[in-house]
Amino acid sequence: MQTQTDINKQLACSFFTRFDANDIDGALATMSDDATWWLAGKPEQIPGVGRLTKEQIARVFRRMASQLEDGLRMRVKSLIAEGDSVALEVESHGRLKNGRVYANEYHTLMRIRDGKIHEVREYYDSQHVFSVWYQR
Repeated sequence: MQTQTDINKQLACSFFTRFDANDIDGALATMSDDATWWLAGKPEQIPGVGRLTKEQIARVFRRMASQLEDGLRMRVKSLIAEGDSVALEVESHGRLKNGRVYANEYHTLMRIRDGKIHEVREYYDSQHVFSVWYQR
């Protein structure tokens, strides 16, 4: 019999599996309607960081996808869960249409409520984000 912790881990992995398959709508479907996504970084240096609504993070995901040749590969390297929280170590890789390569590493904390991802805190190499996505 699966525990609630196992179910939460599967949900968190499902988000990244769908994102990896360039199924943005499917990834978003794993989130509650009132979900929030916090992105590390200084808003004065990187646009769109801080606490975002599901609608706002959906726009970020779609904007990213539109600039990538074949989507963003996402790989969960490890995860641990307790209670309603799942902590994941994730890496990404994707080639932008401008030739740059985005390859980042993340620590993502997801909180699950009623079978949906309710809150996300994402930590990553913000300097890499800036140099690949925003520097001219």
